[in-house]
Amino acid sequence: MVPSDANELAKWLIPDWEWRPDSVDAVTRLPSFASKMREAERVCKAPFSEVAHDIQDALVLRRLQQMVHTVLLNPLWRDRLASSAADRTPDSFEAWQAIPLSDKEVQREFFMDDRAGMVVPLTRGEFEIVASGGTSSGRPLETVYSLAELRDTYEVAGRFMGSYQLDAYLRGDDPKWLYTTLADYQMWSSGTMVGGVLQSVPGVNYIGAGPVTAPVLEHMFSYRGPKALMGISAGIAILSELGAGMSRAAKESFRVALYGSGVLPHRKRAELKAMYPNLSILSYFAATQAETIGLQLREEVPWLAAVPGLHLIEIVDERGRWVPEGQEGELVVTRLHAHEAPLLRLKLGDRMIRRPRLDGPGLKTQQFEFAGRTGDILHINDSQYSAVRAYEAVRDELRSVTAVNLDEVAHETQFVNHREGKTITLFAAVDEAHALTYRVDTALGPYGVQHLFVNALPRSLSLFNAGEANPASIEKTGYQFRLVFVPRSSPDIERTDVGKVPLVRDRG
Repeated sequence: MVPSDANELAKWLIPDWEWRPDSVDAVTRLPSFASKMREAERVCKAPFSEVAHDIQDALVLRRLQQMVHTVLLNPLWRDRLASSAADRTPDSFEAWQAIPLSDKEVQREFFMDDRAGMVVPLTRGEFEIVASGGTSSGRPLETVYSLAELRDTYEVAGRFMGSYQLDAYLRGDDPKWLYTTLADYQMWSSGTMVGGVLQSVPGVNYIGAGPVTAPVLEHMFSYRGPKALMGISAGIAILSELGAGMSRAAKESFRVALYGSGVLPHRKRAELKAMYPNLSILSYFAATQAETIGLQLREEVPWLAAVPGLHLIEIVDERGRWVPEGQEGELVVTRLHAHEAPLLRLKLGDRMIRRPRLDGPGLKTQQFEFAGRTGDILHINDSQYSAVRAYEAVRDELRSVTAVNLDEVAHETQFVNHREGKTITLFAAVDEAHALTYRVDTALGPYGVQHLFVNALPRSLSLFNAGEANPASIEKTGYQFRLVFVPRSSPDIERTDVGKVPLVRDRG
């Protein structure tokens, strides 16, 4: 008989003998969490994404408790939890928040070199090593996943993506296409992770194209049927140039652009819309350590929707506690499908605003909004300012005084902070650098940019700070502020090896 109470149902789905495995061998025999989600769907007669929140929450909490019992079989995890008095079964989400946050250094210690944080040793096989980028030491940052559990998460995320994000855009009886321009190299595995999800979207034809030239893009877009394409922001932005020679029919068949690295500038959105008349531009927020964290479901709403049952997603303050709705905090992710190599409460280096849950008929899930990278901070002496909000404030001040809109004219922007020299420069890559420089200098005068920043920055004081800022206090710091227009692709704007433009760069 199936229990009707949410907590009893969760206990029925994950019974005690699975909930507290007594050995590493027992962990290898645990049924997958995906199987528990499918059983919940059968009992509730609804997709897991549409099951009531109390049932979703009860099953997720039961799974988190199971994860704590699992990691306590590992001595490294046992020491980590014991040192924080978090080695007891969390009986609520409030108690779960006592578990210490993990960062990249913890990830490195637990899952690189001898990989001492794995519950089931690597010698057993059937794992995949997934790496993201490279570090200053030249080593990638690695995570270990069970191959079987990766396939589960691809299926869960792909089904969600098809049902709640792409279905509204890829319509009709013609073949439907889903491309990605991500590629794997130097052990950077985003193409594998995202490709696994995209291949699992029901009813689409998948092509892992990698970086494309104009002729290749034109060839792909010549296929009959509606198309969606996923890439990093720079890879999406360049499509406005690559599509110049396409036929009208090919351009009209491009329906969804999914960008995967935080922010796509307003200027690039406008260029893409001008080139592809039927295009909607949506965020696919992911990380190699936790693919498909959040999906933007509708273009007019910038909020991201979590995939229910894939991860526990937390937006936390500096103490690791959940922030209230409407407030900003740090993104923390726990992958729920990880019996053999779990990683609890991983900070990904992003800041989010916690938004209200989706409820009512249909989809029921958590929502949040991207607010920038954790490192997007301008350090001015002992104070910290949000670079995202600083850019918005400077943009608004500049527009009000000169009628120049950085969103409209800039392809890329980047703050460079020379901390020893006490100078912050906002570089903006534009088409007509000399003309814009003359226009702004004429409107502002010799001290106008300094005054513009000084007036704008108080509105961007970081949430890390408890103090206040005003123009007089910023002037007293001794900092000088500059706005410099540079040509597109200028070396003054620093780019990563994969073409991303960090919003802030500290130099000396």
